Amino acid sequence: MRVVVADDVMLIRSGLARLLSDAGVEVVGEAAGADALMRLVALERPDAAIVDIRMPPTHTDEGLVAARHIREHHPGTAVVVLSQYLEVRYAQRLLTDQTEAVGYLLKERVSDIAVLVDALHRVTDGECVVDPSIVSRLMRRRRADSPLSRLTSREGEILALMAEGMTNARIADELRISERTVEANCAHLFRKLGLQPSPDTNRRVLAVLTLLRG
Repeated sequence: MRVVVADDVMLIRSGLARLLSDAGVEVVGEAAGADALMRLVALERPDAAIVDIRMPPTHTDEGLVAARHIREHHPGTAVVVLSQYLEVRYAQRLLTDQTEAVGYLLKERVSDIAVLVDALHRVTDGECVVDPSIVSRLMRRRRADSPLSRLTSREGEILALMAEGMTNARIADELRISERTVEANCAHLFRKLGLQPSPDTNRRVLAVLTLLRG
């Protein structure tokens, strides 16, 4: 896998690149800002870009803007956005605008580099990945009139793990149930959320979007 890393703090950027290289990921470039990142993506066409959400000049949402640009203009490049703070609204913006091949993780999560590598594999496979802390907060904040209120507690658990990017097999291991049981619960929750089978849509992604919208 070929990736680029963007963070305006050199120590973080270089340290992350080193950890990824040690984990067998090929880092083909580093950028200190959004403009440099977008030029790098256009030049290298990496499989994925790892982007700090706050970069120069304003240190607000430059990473989100860059992520949207990359997904629109370079659809072969997935994006994982990293945030130092738990900001649900930014996760909602990212995953509402871009429904596939994107992830949103807290920086503290990637101290275990295996978590980031796993997320990279998932987003390059077209999935979306949301940090477990954000998923937990969203599950607590859901509105009474939300379609999510129709889900059983088990279906809610499965949707939360789905939002974290887990496959059915991993969900089964996590909940200590059979994969067939997971599949049956997925079918029920898709139906309750009004998501019909279609060759043109990814129901897992749409279910996660329903969660983000509350």
